[in-house]
Amino acid sequence: MFFCNKLSVRRCLTFVTGLVECLCFAGVVFGWASLVFVLKEDGYFSSLCFNTTGVNDTQKLDCSAQDEQFSLIFTITSFINNFFALPNGFLFDHFGTTVARLLAILNKLLRLFLIFFSFPSALSFLLFLALPLLAIGGILFLITNMQIGNLFDSRRSTIINLYNGAFDSSSALFLIIKLLHESGVSLRTSFLFLSACSVVHILRTFFLLPRTFIPHPLPDRYAYGCEQTSWCLFLSEKTFRECLLSRFFVGHLLWLSVMQLRHFLFIGTLNPMLLRLTDGDSSLVSQYTNAFAFTQLCAVLCAPWNGLIMDRHRGKPRAAGETVHEADLRASVLSLFLTALQCVLFSLCASIPSLPLQYLTFILQVLNRSFLYGGIAAFISVAFPSCHFGKLYGLGTSLAALFCLLQYPCFALVNGALGGDPLYVNISLTLLSLLPFVHPLSVYLHCRKLASLRDKRETTAFSS
Repeated sequence: MFFCNKLSVRRCLTFVTGLVECLCFAGVVFGWASLVFVLKEDGYFSSLCFNTTGVNDTQKLDCSAQDEQFSLIFTITSFINNFFALPNGFLFDHFGTTVARLLAILNKLLRLFLIFFSFPSALSFLLFLALPLLAIGGILFLITNMQIGNLFDSRRSTIINLYNGAFDSSSALFLIIKLLHESGVSLRTSFLFLSACSVVHILRTFFLLPRTFIPHPLPDRYAYGCEQTSWCLFLSEKTFRECLLSRFFVGHLLWLSVMQLRHFLFIGTLNPMLLRLTDGDSSLVSQYTNAFAFTQLCAVLCAPWNGLIMDRHRGKPRAAGETVHEADLRASVLSLFLTALQCVLFSLCASIPSLPLQYLTFILQVLNRSFLYGGIAAFISVAFPSCHFGKLYGLGTSLAALFCLLQYPCFALVNGALGGDPLYVNISLTLLSLLPFVHPLSVYLHCRKLASLRDKRETTAFSS
């Protein structure tokens, strides 16, 4: 009994500390809208701004070239964030938790020091290296923490979604840095403090996580550090190549790529969009930027609902002849459909050039994003073998990153030919957002086909 109680406490500590780690450190790069406000205040790329003559011969400061540099940094960073999920996934699958996390910690220290030394603004170019490194380390922390869901089988998808929601909410860290900056705390001081927090990551790596993996299904009396000869028991007949070429993976890739492009383009253009809608009023821009950052905190509250949708069948009797895998797939259809629907609604609101409406846009954006990123990992965990999770998750997000490179031509089109008005680009992306509905439809038809085959087998068995 003492062993069981001790094991439960350890698992709870692993879960809680993993949640805090994802919430505070993993996805901070998506707080870009808050960070870019601070970077502008500190004069990064300010040499690209110049005076121009406006209407009635009035002088105004044109910083479109500065905005383009910041947009390019975010484009590169968002691409690296997803593309490097592939090597990170292979690293995790082949070398285990400890090696992957130590690399993430080293990466974190390097990127924070690069930002630390990028001031004064004469060294602004260091941001092109620092921000992508910020993304690489964050995704490693997320991948190594999502396996904790395997410790709690009945709430596995809920925990995976919760961690992804915490990953999204960690973007609020840059909001805190922005507020501290407005109170007189320098950017350097904030990043020096974050560097010191690496001690917490090291302690978790060696005391609250396994050296290799947490298997699924979980063996009886499993303890961290116990080596398993073979833990890829679920769907073990499928090879990595078969998973890769399956219609589930292709559909999931389409589902992710389109919605992720919409989110990245929205985040990357948020600052110039607010400048346009407020006629350059910096106080209003700051107010809406803060509102956006505050809504990101709600991702950790929204994400578990997606997990509960996927876990709703667990503990309930299944249909005659239905396997656990089939029940998991059937439960995922509603989650995939709702995520696609949220994206369409978010894109519609983002396309309407109304400043007060952006509050609703922010709410829909964080709700959809929390469902999207939790849904990526949760669906892969139920549809494919656990031993391929890191590789499939990494490959899917990497291929989606290639698709998201389209955001920079969109930036250029808006700033160039469209004269700063993104209306036509937003309408095109809203129409494109209808494509993700193909994926839940495909999974639904597959589940119907399996149910039909079961019914035929039962009818044949009964008649014989």
